Amino acid sequence: MNRKILNIEDCMQTFEGDGIPVNRAFPVPSMREVDPFLLFDHFGPIRYSPGGGTGVPAHPHCGFEAITYLLDGEVEHKDSWGGKATIKAGDIQWMTTGSGLIHSELVTDNFKKHGGIMQGLQIWVNLPHKDKKVKPGYQHIHKDKIPTVELEENNVNIKILVGEVLGQSSSVNTYSPVSIFDIQFTKQNEFSLSIPSEQIAMVYIIKGELKFKDTENLATKGQMVYFDQSADNLHLHSLSQQGSYLVLAGKALNESIARYGPFVANTEEEIKQAVIDYQKGKMGNIF
Repeated sequence: MNRKILNIEDCMQTFEGDGIPVNRAFPVPSMREVDPFLLFDHFGPIRYSPGGGTGVPAHPHCGFEAITYLLDGEVEHKDSWGGKATIKAGDIQWMTTGSGLIHSELVTDNFKKHGGIMQGLQIWVNLPHKDKKVKPGYQHIHKDKIPTVELEENNVNIKILVGEVLGQSSSVNTYSPVSIFDIQFTKQNEFSLSIPSEQIAMVYIIKGELKFKDTENLATKGQMVYFDQSADNLHLHSLSQQGSYLVLAGKALNESIARYGPFVANTEEEIKQAVIDYQKGKMGNIF
């Protein structure tokens, strides 16, 4: 038995940073979050001329974890707790904002000099209330260190960004029980993935086209597919020779959520305190 489709949704078009286009699944007016996920953005692709790209300058965060999966380009991460890394195409970074930090994601000098295409995915995952104030942390996983499961009979490669598949696990440590996989088809084929029914599940179409047995609709590039929780099986049927489908799954925290720009908490009072902490410099500085 397979999970059934709830909705296939177009994303909202917006802009962030230095004018980079963003395909946003949520938060949007019709959907604030999909517990435990708080935000899903596909930024780019955008081609910068030499000297054209800048990135995102220093800004604060607290109360959640953020993953960036870079598809094209180069950015340099720096934060107020000492995290620093050059993120290249295919790499992922996982940032635990916890009690609060300042960070920047600026294009590298090399990218600035030569220009090129910038594109990636950014996902915010809520922190449980008991972990909202943990010490901020940073993890950078080079593309060659991301576990990949190759299933020749299905013409499928599974990049395990977060979580576990078929006995192989990502090295990313998380506070919320979530899984994120890039399932890449090399030919038209079908594949079923086991995800416990207690977890929510959705699939974002990075590229390609998916067909589903329980609906006449197709899911195409830039759309998000939301599934019910009626079964432990998630079935994907790629109509594309080169499909890339991002699976997101996680157990809902079922906690109250308060948000204000880059800050996430459980109550409005905690949000006010986060703003005060930032204004007083308690989230640190980037040197």
